[in-house]
Amino acid sequence: MVRLTEILLMARQASKTKPSWQRVNKHYRFVMSRPWTIQAQIANLPGKNRKVVHVEPVKEWKLMKGDLVQVLKGKDTGKIGTIIDIIRERNWVIVEGLNCHYRRIGKMEGFKGTYVASEAPLLHRQVALIDPSDNQPTEVDMRYTEAGDKVRVSRRTGRIIPTPQMTLKENDHSNYVEQAHDTKSEDVCRKTFQPVMKSVEDDLREKFGIKDKKPPYKTFWY
Repeated sequence: MVRLTEILLMARQASKTKPSWQRVNKHYRFVMSRPWTIQAQIANLPGKNRKVVHVEPVKEWKLMKGDLVQVLKGKDTGKIGTIIDIIRERNWVIVEGLNCHYRRIGKMEGFKGTYVASEAPLLHRQVALIDPSDNQPTEVDMRYTEAGDKVRVSRRTGRIIPTPQMTLKENDHSNYVEQAHDTKSEDVCRKTFQPVMKSVEDDLREKFGIKDKKPPYKTFWY
């Protein structure tokens, strides 16, 4: 029999082979970089415990990539820009060319480097969608059309705010070419479950030819 110490040693060695971003860490903090990038791994190195960031849960996310929004807070209050990225884990939106800070890159001996502008994130409640009917900021509600499609509707004018082209292109998989490692589409669409008016036990007995002479136990549902 394998001793307990050997089991713990094998588990420890197996955990070392996993990338650091895949480990479960309650102190993990989402940053601007995606979890699989080197920048995110450096920001969340093992043993580097950072304070937990409490994020307010959003029941319905109403912002999309490509939306035209107006900044409601910060140094660029009142300016209008386009959302180029969304990080839902932190309720962040990145507006192109707004709320920027400057950082220096390329510093070396004999060269001071170059300052480049970088957009800082804004919270989802710090921006407001622009109503395309009058180009004014508005709050929106989620409603359903007669065809059953879920749309965003301006509270002020009652107009539908369409889905931006950037989001439509990201969600359009019609031109995707199947790869060798992909599951075939006909296998995915094939129905393999046939509902029957039997319990799980009776269904398994009939499928595998199991004969059980014992009477079934009474089951009570509350």
